[in-house]
Amino acid sequence: MTIGKAIGVAALVAACPLVAFAQTRITPEAFLEAVQGKTVMFHEFPTGMLVGTEEFLSPTLSVWRMEGRGCVYGQITTPDGKLCFLYDDDTDGLPVCWWTFQYEGRLMVRLASLNQSEIQEVRSVTEDGLNCPSTPIS
Repeated sequence: MTIGKAIGVAALVAACPLVAFAQTRITPEAFLEAVQGKTVMFHEFPTGMLVGTEEFLSPTLSVWRMEGRGCVYGQITTPDGKLCFLYDDDTDGLPVCWWTFQYEGRLMVRLASLNQSEIQEVRSVTEDGLNCPSTPIS
């Protein structure tokens, strides 16, 4: 490896919060199996800021709530190995999709977009529901 390539690789590794070889990809189905029937708190990685809370009602339906906002229901799909959510309030009609993985034993998701690298960590999994009104039939 040339010195230029070595410097480039080192810069890439330093710029990435999660080194690729430290991650273990898991299927969206395995992720859903771990959280189905549970309520999950997602935190931004690595800052730890709360992003929101999601209750996984079934493998195809969830309800999402951000602090200070109401409940939004989402249809869950798993195309091409991604975990995708199409929420009731999405104005563009396009789902938000994530790659699911484990990092140091923790469940994580990374936005499945080439131009964004948002990563969220599951910090809490409980049996408590969000008590959202008008839960659709799943």
